[in-house]
Amino acid sequence: MAARLVKRCTCLLRGAMLEAPALAPGCGLRLSRVAPRVLTSSATSPSSHFPGPLSGLVEKERAFAANSEHQDMDQLIEKATRPEELLELFRGGHCLHENHAALILIHLSRLLANEPEEKKALLLQDAHFQQLLQLVNSQITSVWHGILVRLLRSLYALALPGACKELQSVEQEVRWRLRRLKYRHLVFLAESSATYMQERDSQELLAELLVHLERRWAEIEDCRMVVSMMAKIGHLSEPLMNRLEDKCLELVEQFGPDELRKVLVTLATQNRRSVPLLRAISYHLVQKPFPLTKGILLDLAYAYGKLGFQQTQVFQRLASDLLPRAPSLTSSEVARCTKSFALLKWVNGPLFEAFVQHILDRAQTITGLHLCNMLLAFAHLNFHPEREDQFFCLVREKLGSMLSGLPPALQVDVVWALCVLQQVQEAELRAVLCPELHTQFLGGGSPKHQSTFQKLLHINATAQLEHPEYTGPLLPASAVVPRLSALDRKVTPLQKELQDTLRGLLGSRGSFMVPTQYGWVLDAEVVLDPDSQFLPPRDFVAPHLAPPSGSQPLPPGAKRLAFLRWEYPNYSSRSRDLLGRFVLARRHVLAAGFLVVDVPYYEWLELKSEWQKGAYLKDKIRKAVAEELAK
Repeated sequence: MAARLVKRCTCLLRGAMLEAPALAPGCGLRLSRVAPRVLTSSATSPSSHFPGPLSGLVEKERAFAANSEHQDMDQLIEKATRPEELLELFRGGHCLHENHAALILIHLSRLLANEPEEKKALLLQDAHFQQLLQLVNSQITSVWHGILVRLLRSLYALALPGACKELQSVEQEVRWRLRRLKYRHLVFLAESSATYMQERDSQELLAELLVHLERRWAEIEDCRMVVSMMAKIGHLSEPLMNRLEDKCLELVEQFGPDELRKVLVTLATQNRRSVPLLRAISYHLVQKPFPLTKGILLDLAYAYGKLGFQQTQVFQRLASDLLPRAPSLTSSEVARCTKSFALLKWVNGPLFEAFVQHILDRAQTITGLHLCNMLLAFAHLNFHPEREDQFFCLVREKLGSMLSGLPPALQVDVVWALCVLQQVQEAELRAVLCPELHTQFLGGGSPKHQSTFQKLLHINATAQLEHPEYTGPLLPASAVVPRLSALDRKVTPLQKELQDTLRGLLGSRGSFMVPTQYGWVLDAEVVLDPDSQFLPPRDFVAPHLAPPSGSQPLPPGAKRLAFLRWEYPNYSSRSRDLLGRFVLARRHVLAAGFLVVDVPYYEWLELKSEWQKGAYLKDKIRKAVAEELAK
């Protein structure tokens, strides 16, 4: 009863005070004298010592007033457009909540993001800025989680020195709170600050952060989050990336085309060939009618090409979607797409013909570099366009004058591609076989230099074997001597089986794994007399070796046979057409006077017994001889 009475009196008194301006001055004085007594009695009444309607109302009013003041301060911070305005808020005597000083620093770093480093350095020396840092340091334990991670990122962006105690204090506070932070806070901190942590040697904090992300990976529920983490921080931790790949497999059904593109590009960039994930993505690309934009199609082609992941149905969809868009592609996009399909060893005739037409239609604007990429892709696939004459006229028109200005390795690549496509001319051979250029790659130890030198051997062989009118220059005799690395390669199952069968068939009458001066290695070499009897090849002149060996000329009617095996990677995808490099090898061996005995993998795999394999090789020898006699 007493509490109700006090409450009622208080409400009446409040109403009277609101009406006081309308009353006479005397009444106002009487009210002013009465109010203190009433308020004092209510304050000392027993009802004031326990929660009641009146005390709750007063607390709510105080909280509302405090929240209103905090919101006003937040708005002032957000509205500031210059660093000076933020520092003025700090100097102005405003009542700052424990988060306000941190928010001022966060907004300050945002305003200085695009400013020159000199302005940042001046700010760091400002006395008020130092006071602001000290205030944040004193309140750091009260700063909310979300603001704390943003604060650390902002201090990194302001380029505070690593020895700054305020920065170290914030880093230590973050380390203490890692277990309590929400997963999205950890993700934000890792994505926004990992680079700064690496640059500033904050390796311990970064390591702990990555461990927490990896251990709490099951908390990821958002597709965008897992895709973003893979792209930005996955490369920093192998266990974390494995977890992210598992999460992608779990959520892949929810991915849209853009998420699938980002995941594939991330895997390609990090060179991670995650077969289960690639299969799942390929399945959804084939089964779901996603509307794929031009950019997505090009990125998908790049990712599959970089990873070398074969998926014919996906390639067919990419080609069918790209074909109507071919006229709208730029020359750079055409070259990029052609290169991607070349890496996949996949030829789509209509699409490639559309690319050639695109190049011919834009002959005046296409650059030499884009044309080089197209040429190398066609050579790799041994693709000969229908409008071959016009295309190579354009190639010579564009590259003829600028060939000598290209980097030496690219010059060799271009001429080698022309050799593969049987379009090389003597002037181009001279350009790369001259001593000034080829001496740069003699004795090079890097894999890139060895690859370039191997192509020089092929170019030199083309000049000798396919251009009899060519007068030089050529590689020196010492350069064409086969190196030990030519035979130092991993033995494949097909190679081992073929070698064992040939040794059983030929015995000492054959030579095995024969390196030639042309840059190719023969699986076996044998000489047949006119009666089809085997003769020891070492006794006869062998001009294909370096240095040439033997002293006796071949008997009249004798034939020299070379066995060449063709593995699965030597062919175009889903095809029995050899790639350009191996077509060139076969041409050179034929031009050197050999009869070629081809041993493709798809025929050898059908042979089960040793007797079948021996009979197969004998039949191959008879067919090669019969074809030569038929000519």
